[in-house]
Amino acid sequence: MMLNSDQTDLELPPPRSDPDSSFGDRTAGTAGTGTVGPCPPSRGAEAGEAGKKDVQPPLSREERRRRRRATAKYRTAHATRERIRVEAFNVAFAELRKLLPTLPPDKKLSKIEILRLAICYISYLNHVLDV
Repeated sequence: MMLNSDQTDLELPPPRSDPDSSFGDRTAGTAGTGTVGPCPPSRGAEAGEAGKKDVQPPLSREERRRRRRATAKYRTAHATRERIRVEAFNVAFAELRKLLPTLPPDKKLSKIEILRLAICYISYLNHVLDV
C-alpha cells in the first residue's frame, strides 16, 4: 500500500477486546513501573512467554532421536561401540576356527567357511556319538 503525502493515517489492526488495555490513558498498565508509554506491557512477557513466536512445537520422539544421532559426539561413541562389537565377533570366529580340523591347520578361512565347517564338524561328531 502506497501512501500519498496527504495521507497520514495508517491502517491499524482492530482494537483488542481486552478490558485492561486502554489506549486513551498513556500510562495504562504501567502503574508502579515508572514508565510512560502508549501501550501496557505485554502479558506474554509477564508470564514468561517472551519470544513465543520462536517457540516451536515439541519434537516427536523420532525427531529428537534423529537430531541426537546427528551430533559428532554421538557418531564417535557409536563408531567406538561398533568397533568393539566387530572385534568381539572376530575374536569369537578366531576361537571357533582353532577348534576346527583343517588341512593345512593354519589355512585361512572366511567367516562363512568357518560357520559351514563348524556345522559339518558338529554333525560329524553327533554321528560318531550315535554309532
